Amino acid sequence: MSASPSGLLGHMEDLQDLAIIERPIRRSLKTAEEIDKLTVDEDLNDIERAVYLLSSGQDVQRASVVVNLPNLVRQNPAETFRRVVPKVREVLHVAGVELQLAAASSFLTILQDDIVLIQTHTHSILQIVLLNLDHRDTVVSNAWLETLLAAVDVLPKETIRQEILGPLVSKAQLSQSLQARLASCRILGKAATKFESAVVKKELLPLVRSLCQDVEYEVRSCMCRQLENIARGIGMEHTKAVVLPELVELAQDEGSTVRLAAFDTVVNLLEMFDSDDRTHVVFPLVKTFCEKCFKADEAVLASLSFQYGRLCHGLSGSFSEEQHLWFLEFYKKLSVLGLQLENGHCESQAYPLELERKYETVRRNCAYNFPAMVLFADPKCFLAELYPTLSSLCHDPEISVRRTVADGFHEVVKLLGPNVHYVHKELVELLQDESLEVLDALLNSLQETLELATSRGEGAGSESKQVSVPDLIPALAAAEQKAAASLRWRIYEKLLRSYACLPRIIAGDQIYFRFLQRMFTIVTTTNVLPVQREAARTLCVFLRYNRKQEQRQEIIGKVVEQLAQGKSYWNRLRYLDLCEIAMELFSKSYFCKYFLVPALELVNDPVANVRYKLCRMLPRLKACIRLPGDKHLLQQLEFCVRKLLCREKDKDVVATVRKIVLDLDKMDITEPYHKRHERDLLDQKKETEEILLLEMEQLERQQTDGKLTIDKHTEKKRRDSKTGLSVTKSMSGSTSGATLSTSAGKEMKKAKLARSRSLSSHPSTSKMVNSEKTVKVKESGSCPAMGKNTLLPINDDTLRSHHFSTASTSMSPITSSSSMPVLIRSNTTNSTEHRTNGPKDTQSRKLNVQRKSNSFGMQSGRD
Repeated sequence: MSASPSGLLGHMEDLQDLAIIERPIRRSLKTAEEIDKLTVDEDLNDIERAVYLLSSGQDVQRASVVVNLPNLVRQNPAETFRRVVPKVREVLHVAGVELQLAAASSFLTILQDDIVLIQTHTHSILQIVLLNLDHRDTVVSNAWLETLLAAVDVLPKETIRQEILGPLVSKAQLSQSLQARLASCRILGKAATKFESAVVKKELLPLVRSLCQDVEYEVRSCMCRQLENIARGIGMEHTKAVVLPELVELAQDEGSTVRLAAFDTVVNLLEMFDSDDRTHVVFPLVKTFCEKCFKADEAVLASLSFQYGRLCHGLSGSFSEEQHLWFLEFYKKLSVLGLQLENGHCESQAYPLELERKYETVRRNCAYNFPAMVLFADPKCFLAELYPTLSSLCHDPEISVRRTVADGFHEVVKLLGPNVHYVHKELVELLQDESLEVLDALLNSLQETLELATSRGEGAGSESKQVSVPDLIPALAAAEQKAAASLRWRIYEKLLRSYACLPRIIAGDQIYFRFLQRMFTIVTTTNVLPVQREAARTLCVFLRYNRKQEQRQEIIGKVVEQLAQGKSYWNRLRYLDLCEIAMELFSKSYFCKYFLVPALELVNDPVANVRYKLCRMLPRLKACIRLPGDKHLLQQLEFCVRKLLCREKDKDVVATVRKIVLDLDKMDITEPYHKRHERDLLDQKKETEEILLLEMEQLERQQTDGKLTIDKHTEKKRRDSKTGLSVTKSMSGSTSGATLSTSAGKEMKKAKLARSRSLSSHPSTSKMVNSEKTVKVKESGSCPAMGKNTLLPINDDTLRSHHFSTASTSMSPITSSSSMPVLIRSNTTNSTEHRTNGPKDTQSRKLNVQRKSNSFGMQSGRD
């Protein structure tokens, strides 16, 4: 088969390309002469080698010597400063940028090293540093300047005055370069913090004034930012007379950067001004600055909005009511800058891209300062003053603004206190935000936010809290679904970690039906391991605080069935992860009862990874077994170890088992007593809490049953009373005639009774009346006690028998009811209903007894 000419040409071009690729590789190889130049005699010591490389070496070799210079100084400082440092100084005249930066870093390390005798060699080092400050490359000169500024912190005062401040006077003159004057500003600011107030005022202030009046705005701006250090150096007394006038003048400068530097310096020095200066100087200055920036200087607004919260907080003590209101209104204008309100929502206006970015920065800074403004405006006035601003920031079209609001939302909730129900709606909206970045920012403090938002909504806001909680549950569920649908598993993991606080916020049934089943699904279906483990932890937390035995049994059964006995080895590994979490959350007895045996059964797992993980967990599993009660579990664990030693074939599992056997033998010997005692106390506390949860569950169930019994009893009495009324109405007509015929019989009975009364004495009559009163008191005293004890069956016979049996005792039912746990005293509806029904019966009995006693008294009076 013959090749076509076009195909041959294509192969030739490919070969030529390969040849071109190979050429640089051949040229990059070093020749024998180049290798000889890079070779150094091995007999030379470190100092001689450094001098040789600095004199005749290449740039790479010189750079290595400069980087290693601090080590040479530590080993032999005298020879290094005598022979090597002068060579370095010569090399730096012609060195490149990389060598200059390396030299600046090395000399800074030498100056900061305590081993070196600073007094002996400081002069030679500072001469090199000051010489290179005027380097034509800005990056190099800034690196040497940072070295000098860092050296000021460790150098003695006299050295600074002689070696640094002496040459500084000449470098600050107008005849010097712009770069030199800028460096002088920063050196002055750094040196002012090292000397006393008198020295600063005498030697540094003249240079400061001249640099503040420099013809270049960069110099004025740089010196203005150093006035803070100057003011702290001279103290509060001289700040008012010297620094404040300079700041007032610089705040009115024609350059916007100078005005901004003056504003920032004023904010940083607020604590150094007295109340009179703040009211009469600082406030008019800041107000004028804010008005000018808002009208014409958008570039300065970003820094102004960033410092605004700090400014208001610093000046709040000196504000009048009018000034306070002005700053608050100005903040509201900044928070909606670049937006227009349409149909209750903020929509961005059409601006140039650069201006739109500036407005976004301003609103983001307003969101950052919102907690400070809540404190400034007083949380009591939040609803009227700042709630619309918070609503607009939460609905801002830019994600960065909403993210900043979400990041500081927990601070707002903390400041509002009992009025936290005002922001429940915004919390739900941030949870349902379309951007995951907003949700991520909210998750940083979601547990604290939810606990504060639900626990402090009391008093006037309790109704609002009850309305917002149903909205909170769908919002949390929607946030979980959104995070699950995304690929950002770290946000999903953080969200599941935050859900661990839900037992303190939401009812147990809502957690069971809305979240607990979902956590189990995530554990069994998600492929991301950190997400699975966090879901398993949250599942264990939900299980730990669930107060219904049926629900706990169901979840544990599903865990064992689908994880420990699951078909996928991945799920069986997750069961072992869940066991590690359960050992931290549950007591030893609870773990051994529900989780230990399924874990030990995994010794027969066909996958070596599962057996390997089980082997590594054996010491922790043994630590959960308590003797002598769990002796059978210990025997089962030892059987698993013997089985692994005898039958295991995987080499990694065998090696792990042999190592773990030694650890199991040493467990009781090597562990200190105090650690074991602390662990036992913690386990006892967990077990007590679990027992308390079981008791609370039983009491709640008994209360529920008692309430149902009382409801049935009251309904039965209501029906009986209705039927009795109807029977009475039907019989009233038929008995009217009978009453006429029996009236004569009644008169005869009264005569006989009067005759018997006349035969008896009056003390017997008083005894009769007293006995009736005693019965009446006992009846009225026993009924409330009966109403408080809701665990007794409620019917007429038992109520009557209980009344008579307890009439002789003091108040034992009341005592027993008061000894119940406080956690169940919220369910008082049953006792209240019984209390309302009980007096009705006693009132009827009281009326009958009173009628009898009255009739007896009247008759005895007649007798």
